[in-house]
Amino acid sequence: MRFVVAVDCEGVAGVVGSPGASLNSSRNLEFAKLQATREADAAARGLFEAGAEQVIVWDNHNGSLNLHYDMLDERCDIALGVNFEHRFPGMDEGFSGVALVGYHAMDNTIDGVICHTFSSATYQWIKMNGQEVGEMAVDGAMAGERGVPVIFVASDDKGTAEAKRFFPGIETVTTKQAMGWNAAVSKHPKRAVNEIYETIQQAVPKLDMLKPFTFASPLEMEVRFKRIEAAQAASRGYKGAERIDPYTVRRTLESISDYY
Repeated sequence: MRFVVAVDCEGVAGVVGSPGASLNSSRNLEFAKLQATREADAAARGLFEAGAEQVIVWDNHNGSLNLHYDMLDERCDIALGVNFEHRFPGMDEGFSGVALVGYHAMDNTIDGVICHTFSSATYQWIKMNGQEVGEMAVDGAMAGERGVPVIFVASDDKGTAEAKRFFPGIETVTTKQAMGWNAAVSKHPKRAVNEIYETIQQAVPKLDMLKPFTFASPLEMEVRFKRIEAAQAASRGYKGAERIDPYTVRRTLESISDYY
């Protein structure tokens, strides 16, 4: 059994960012990186305990140089850096599952902590085949295109609810109760780590029941930008793109990989 633990930072315990700033310019950033490392390590250790032969920890937040790599279980392999050929570097069709740790809710989520879809400064929402999606659904579909299911998600309560809508039957750990863009009641970070370690082990026996998540292809993608000039640039920069209103651009993709 081989797995990928994909790691973002906004959804981990004890993290809410700072008002008027993204997490990357927040006083909360250094703790977020440390806690993301702890939660990723817990997920990896749980998978090894459940029989994994390989676990790739993929550091994928903002430039992908966030985690304290020497704190990860030494059995892990680590994917870091940018400009890989595709998402989930090192993963192929022979992998058993993907865990999403530290992910967050999509744009337009009421009271989701630092909720956004890829860029809080750029997009108001992204739709695939008419349905609003966030980073969990897009990455889940990227994995699903290779036949690999999402098996576990750790996030705030808005994020875990979103995950269950897209990936029925998965195991989740709620790290905090989201109460606003920069507001939450968090579990103690150590308690969240322990719950991730225990709960992800419960996902492994369910592998045969979990199906890869995919979008029907070809798929229609709509992006609503926050700035009018960004929509203009996108409508002119992609072949076949259609500007359906001043802020929204639509285009057709043969597969979700074409988005990346």
